[in-house]
Amino acid sequence: MRGLLLLSMIVGAFLCFQGEQGVERKVVKVSSSAELRQAIMNAKPGEKILLSPGEYEGGLFFQNVKGEPGKPIVIAALDPNKPPVIKGRGECLHFSDAAYLELHNLVLEGARYNGLNIDDGGTFETPAHHIKLVGLTVRDIGPQGNCDGIKLSGVTDFRIERCTIERWGDGGQGIDMVGCHNGVIENCTLRFVDDKGYGIQAKGGSSNIIVRRCRFEHAGSRAMQIGGSTGLQFFRPPLRQGESHAEAKNIVVEGCTFFGSTAAIAFVGVDGAIVRFNTIYRPKRWAFRILQETRAEGFVPCRNGVITDNLIVFRSDEWFEGGINIGPETAPQTFTFARNWWYCLDKPERSKPNLPTAELDGVYGVDPKLIAPEQSNLGVASDSPARKVGAHSLPEQF
Repeated sequence: MRGLLLLSMIVGAFLCFQGEQGVERKVVKVSSSAELRQAIMNAKPGEKILLSPGEYEGGLFFQNVKGEPGKPIVIAALDPNKPPVIKGRGECLHFSDAAYLELHNLVLEGARYNGLNIDDGGTFETPAHHIKLVGLTVRDIGPQGNCDGIKLSGVTDFRIERCTIERWGDGGQGIDMVGCHNGVIENCTLRFVDDKGYGIQAKGGSSNIIVRRCRFEHAGSRAMQIGGSTGLQFFRPPLRQGESHAEAKNIVVEGCTFFGSTAAIAFVGVDGAIVRFNTIYRPKRWAFRILQETRAEGFVPCRNGVITDNLIVFRSDEWFEGGINIGPETAPQTFTFARNWWYCLDKPERSKPNLPTAELDGVYGVDPKLIAPEQSNLGVASDSPARKVGAHSLPEQF
C-alpha cells in the first residue's frame, strides 16, 4: 500500500490499492481547489481522495456523497505531517445527506459560519450516517454569533476522534449536535475562553452519545452541555403528540478533563445522563448546572443524571452556590451523586458542595495531590489518595 501511495505522489495519477477488507479502492490525488471539488463530486464507494499540502478555498458544499458498508469514501491528507488547509468562505466544508464518509487529517479555518457542517438535508427520515472524523483541526470560526467548529444535524452512527477545535463563534459551539444518535467523541481537544459559547453540545433529541477522554481548555461558558434549547421543528426524530420529550437522552461523559469555564458540565432538559471519572479543575462558578430551557408541552423536567467518581478541584473565590446551579422546573431530586472527590484549594474546610441529594461515599477537603495543574497536568501523584477517581482512573473497559 505504501508503494502505491508513493507512486501516486510521483505521477499524480489515479491508482488503485487493496483496502482494509481486500476491496480494490481507487486513489485520487488532488492539489487544487477545482480538482478537490471535482473529485468529491465524482467520488464512488471505496474511493480515497488525497489532498496535497497547501491551501484550498472553502465554501465547498456537496450532496449525497455516499460510500457503502466496507467501502467508505475517504477524504484525507496526502501527508498527515503536512495537512492541507481548507480556508474561508461561509463554511469550509458542508456535506448534506452523506453516508459512509470519512475525513482524516485536514485543517479547516477562517470560515464565517461553520468550519464543518454535516446534515441530513432536512429529510429527517433519512439521516446522514456512518460518518468518521479523525485528526481534524478546526480553528478561528466566526468570530461573532452562533458559529460552530463542527456542526452535525441529523447524523447517526458517527465517530469523532483526535480532533482539535479552537476558537469558534462567541455564541456557538466547538462541536454542536442537533438530533444526532449513536455517536462517540473521543480524545478530542477543545480550546477557547471561559465565557464565550459552549464546548460540546448535544440537543434536539440527541441520544446514545459518548464523550470520552476529551480535554476542555476554557472551552466556553458551558464546556460540556448535555441538552440545550432547540426549536421544536428541528428535533430529530420529529416530536409526536402524546409522547414525552427531552433535549437529550442517554448521554455519557467519561474520562474527560476540564480546565476553567463558567460551568464545566450543564444538564439542560435531559432525561438520563451519566457523568463519571472526569477531572474538573477550577471552574469559574459551578462544576455542574441543572437547567430547563425548553418548556413546551410534553417535555420532561431535567432529570435522572448520575454523577460519580469525579475529581473536582476549585477555589472558594471562584465558587458560587456551592458549586451546583439548579434552575426552575427541574427535578434535581432524581440526580444521583456517589464517590466524587471535592477539594477547595484555598479553603479545604469549605470543600463540601451544596448537592440536591445526599452523596454516597463522597470525599471532601482531602488534597488529591495533582501533579502540576498550573502546567496543565491534572494527573495525580503516585501517593495520591484520589487515585481511584477522576479522568486518570477511567477503567480501560470503558
